[in-house]
Amino acid sequence: MPQSKLRNILTTRLSVNINKIATLRNARGGVAPSVTRAATAIQDFGAEGITVHPRPDERHITYQDVRDLRPLVTTEFNVEGYPSDSFMQLVLEVVPEQVTLVPDPPGVLTSNAGWDTQGQHAFLTDVVGQLKAKGIRTSLFLGTEPEMMEAAATTGTDRIELYTEPFANNYPTDPESAVAAFARAGAHAHQLGLGVNAGHDLSHQNLKFFAEKVPHLLEVSIGHALISDALYWGLENTVQMYLRELQRATATA
Repeated sequence: MPQSKLRNILTTRLSVNINKIATLRNARGGVAPSVTRAATAIQDFGAEGITVHPRPDERHITYQDVRDLRPLVTTEFNVEGYPSDSFMQLVLEVVPEQVTLVPDPPGVLTSNAGWDTQGQHAFLTDVVGQLKAKGIRTSLFLGTEPEMMEAAATTGTDRIELYTEPFANNYPTDPESAVAAFARAGAHAHQLGLGVNAGHDLSHQNLKFFAEKVPHLLEVSIGHALISDALYWGLENTVQMYLRELQRATATA
């Protein structure tokens, strides 16, 4: 089947990052709101995946949360993080469907750059190999530079996740210019045999446009904007609103 027709059939999957729910829980040091209850509800509301990003200081999602969530996530469990020894021990223990490797140094507030897959090629190849030996799909957090995608493809990774903050920042003033590099990146990654995910500052306002313009987009991971919107619109309604944006994008792509 021609790729253009296939793209119109397949809707980009929505994985909801629940870190912010854990942040709220940790603010009081108790158990409410429950990340396990939230994850179960989000799946029931139609989301096709749950994403978490445990950090070394456990300021939101804890390593125990990851263990507790594993048997409850029946869609797709995506665990993000820097591949430190402790992170690798965790994901090799719980075996999520996908691990997204991010180049965050300890203490960083949020992910703010993609991997240098040329400079870190040997390291990433080793890490990807360990994960794939356990049957875990791998994804590398990347910018839109073609040379970084080309180096990523030779690490053995299954997918890349495009770092979309530059798109989100420029979308309000010049949407077409903001998305252009990402559209090219989606096409180039596909040519290299890489699956394409995306995440970071995607929102209800910019999601449909991004998904329409970026070819071969398999999955988006959205946390901060979706959980923030849920404060106003309710969690079930918000999840379904985001899903509708992806469905509308598929219909018009």
